Amino acid sequence: MILRNIGTLARCRPSGGQNELHLIHDAAVVWRGSCISWVGTEKEIPKEFRDDPSLDARRALVIPGLIDCHTHLAFGGWRADEFEQRMLGVTYQEIAAKGGGILSTVRATRGESEDGLYERAYKNLNEMVQLGVTTVECKSGYGLTWEDELKLLQVYRRLREDHPCDIISTFLGAHTIPLEYRENRGEYVRRICEEMIPEVAERRLAEFCDVFLEKGAFSFDEAETILREGVACGLTPKIHADQMSNGRGAHLAAQLRAASADHLEYIDEEGISALAEKKVVAVALPFATLYTKGPPLPARALIEAGVRVAVATDFNPGTAPSYHLPMALLLSCTLYGLTPHEALKGATCFAAAALGRDDLGSIRVGGGADLAVIDAESVNQWIYHLRPNACVGTIKNGKVLHQSGSWLQ
Repeated sequence: MILRNIGTLARCRPSGGQNELHLIHDAAVVWRGSCISWVGTEKEIPKEFRDDPSLDARRALVIPGLIDCHTHLAFGGWRADEFEQRMLGVTYQEIAAKGGGILSTVRATRGESEDGLYERAYKNLNEMVQLGVTTVECKSGYGLTWEDELKLLQVYRRLREDHPCDIISTFLGAHTIPLEYRENRGEYVRRICEEMIPEVAERRLAEFCDVFLEKGAFSFDEAETILREGVACGLTPKIHADQMSNGRGAHLAAQLRAASADHLEYIDEEGISALAEKKVVAVALPFATLYTKGPPLPARALIEAGVRVAVATDFNPGTAPSYHLPMALLLSCTLYGLTPHEALKGATCFAAAALGRDDLGSIRVGGGADLAVIDAESVNQWIYHLRPNACVGTIKNGKVLHQSGSWLQ
């Protein structure tokens, strides 16, 4: 198949820094099966491909399929009442101390069936595809018992088998201390390390192990213990780090050579240097900053230090109740000071790096034919001009999953 008549193609290769998108104008992309065979200007399409069937991009912007590298996709209930409380000045920590926050969603999720969680997550994935998203990382963490964490991870396994998107699972049993262990948190840490992580690894339910390192959640020492056990069992570490205070989460991510350190609103200069030295990806989550009214991520300092900055939604029912990744890209510009080009690279090849997937996130020969067709003349125009959805076509592994009107005909 040939995608012809592309106005601007953003290849988003890993090289060249955060702002380099490796643009080609008047472009075409050829794929056979699920892999890209050729990329270049349309007038240079090799003879061997010229008679292949084609799709018309109608001078659109074409980008790699977007990658949402940090979501909490499966959960029960919503927390709209907490949103109102925060707007009235109640802090996230105060809400959590009264049994709200994560624990509120834990109660709702424990009451949901696996099938109910699956159906809701599947529907949300379909709507994410319409936005140009083709790969989604999905965390557990709203069960906090083995049975309920297993329920969430089984939902993700089923989605991986049933849905055309790439689904990448992360075990987040260390999201917070469940209410029943508040007086014996050491026992919960022991259960995570000795019971949950080995089972997750043996059943191959997740690729990553994550911890929320924060006041009111897990301490530095607890997080290190949990993540080292995950590493011993073959799970790659990730960390919710330095979101509401500087808990030296970035330092721990560097020590453990984590795939990513996420949030980082309170990271210090030493933490930035540590991430840069160990080549840990920083994941910016602007919806969480917006909804919690937190300080901005120091994105410019991270980029100038040589840290790759990914951008994701953090989709969850409390602090980031949206899976609209293009809107998150806009917010990463207005809240953090990224340029539109830097934001797009953060949701493509750098998001792939946060997931250890060098086969995703770029338009290149040999890579997967994952593409999003955007009704815009440039990356700047797309991200700056807020619309409900400018994505008019989504292609995953060479197959059209979404098209709008007469686009791609």
